[in-house]
Amino acid sequence: MTKQGVVVPVPEAAVAVPPNSAPLFQYLPPQAAPGVAVRKKYLQMGSGAGAGGRIAGGWVESMRASSPTHARAAAALAAGVDEERYAAWMVKHPSALAMFDQVVAASKGKQIVVFLDYDGTLSPHRRRPRRRLHMRRAVRSVAKHFPTAIVSGRCRDKVFELVKLAELYYAGSHGMDIKGPAKGSRHTKAAKAKGVLFQPASQFLPMIEQVHDSLVEKTKCIPGAKVENNKFCVSVHFRCVDEKSWSTLADMVKSVLKDYPKLKLRQGRMVFEVLPTIKWDKGKALEFLLQSLGFADCTDVLPVYIGDDRTDEDAFKVLRKRGQGVGILVSKHPKDTSASYSLQEPAEVMEFLLRLVEWERLSKARPKW
Repeated sequence: MTKQGVVVPVPEAAVAVPPNSAPLFQYLPPQAAPGVAVRKKYLQMGSGAGAGGRIAGGWVESMRASSPTHARAAAALAAGVDEERYAAWMVKHPSALAMFDQVVAASKGKQIVVFLDYDGTLSPHRRRPRRRLHMRRAVRSVAKHFPTAIVSGRCRDKVFELVKLAELYYAGSHGMDIKGPAKGSRHTKAAKAKGVLFQPASQFLPMIEQVHDSLVEKTKCIPGAKVENNKFCVSVHFRCVDEKSWSTLADMVKSVLKDYPKLKLRQGRMVFEVLPTIKWDKGKALEFLLQSLGFADCTDVLPVYIGDDRTDEDAFKVLRKRGQGVGILVSKHPKDTSASYSLQEPAEVMEFLLRLVEWERLSKARPKW
């Protein structure tokens, strides 16, 4: 049975393409038109023909799966894949642009609160400075109308340096380092929402520093490996590492973690992440921020969470458990998700945000009889 407050797509409308309308804001258009056109190159590949030699070990297979541009995907595409699989996935998770009217209809009488991942959601994994400028303008416009938070695996200070918008709430290190704007938000219910600071894993900082230093030393022999200190977690990026070295890199990371039973290892998109073994994630961060904003037990709030990584699934699950909210996955290929809708890339995220701002402005300008 579907909970009343969760926005669930209507299957019949999933293949509808929204009519073109001139936006009120100038921005870089998405590289692909909105809608649900099936494109073979974005299909998720199985392990059939063309998979090539398989390296033993679950970690390496998981590393392969996190690489959307892996060569075996091209091989499977050449062999031919079932387009119906992608079409069926889009029926369950239709474009948030195509279903925009349904999304905003659920916000009637409610305060929208926007939560955004950074890498892969607001910013492409391949940096584009000009597009980042346009995205910053879009996020600033959103924050003028709705409480807005960035929830990222990056260090909070690094995310702030990239976004450079003081009016936002920032949750770095997968929500383990949360800070609100000094002036707060005029859209909140809580008088003490401004200047909020929460760090549930502060006692792990010395341990994280030690692991970071050990991993830097241990992995320096692996070309392309990058170890990043995100304050409350350590990230080992293997996006630029030759696949032949993936198994060696995984073993190195696990060998360092043997001496730290209070830390855990998790894999994201082309990255290993070392985190404290506390029950805290992006879903917990979402709940904490809603509470800080004064919307903890309210029915007149509609959280909208947009993210692309498996760590964002914790937030999508929280929305479903709460029975209210909109989860939007950013992905060009089918994957298991608790999100209700999808967008293909950051350019579509920007278009969705700008349409949300435009809708809010028109709603306020519309006379109420």
